[in-house]
Amino acid sequence: MAEAKVLHLFRAPKRRRAMEELEQVRVVDNLGLEGCAHARPGGQRQVLLVDVETLREMELRPGWIRENITTEGLEVNGLKIGQRVNVAEVELEVSAVCDPCELIEAIRPGLQAAMMGKRGMLCRVLRGGVVKAGDGICVVEAEGSPRKASRHPQREIAGAI
Repeated sequence: MAEAKVLHLFRAPKRRRAMEELEQVRVVDNLGLEGCAHARPGGQRQVLLVDVETLREMELRPGWIRENITTEGLEVNGLKIGQRVNVAEVELEVSAVCDPCELIEAIRPGLQAAMMGKRGMLCRVLRGGVVKAGDGICVVEAEGSPRKASRHPQREIAGAI
């Protein structure tokens, strides 16, 4: 099984403007990506994770749906609220499902409905640091022990939302 990794990094220099792709970025505690218009202290949407596998399924290019980190080898939409994810030295906590907004329709009619439950997960930054394209991603289990992230982890069906 391939190790999960960061494929692309994006930030919005201004709201509703084109995303800029970065090779590396500083992620700030309880804020988000340095220089990103979506970074907010205390907010739920500090970092948006989306997996490239979902983008390919939807025939979308990385960055089109305004994610901050495009992952490869991690089933982002299967992460649970409260779960922690280590991206290089950065620790994120999954805070919410990212519901597709009406702006997604500008990409392609019908995309908003098609992306329900597939637009990725919003995260809060618990520990900041530098993230680079190619960095590994590790999902932290509830008891605090990290495991390598994979595209097809075993999941409990009982209690799923």
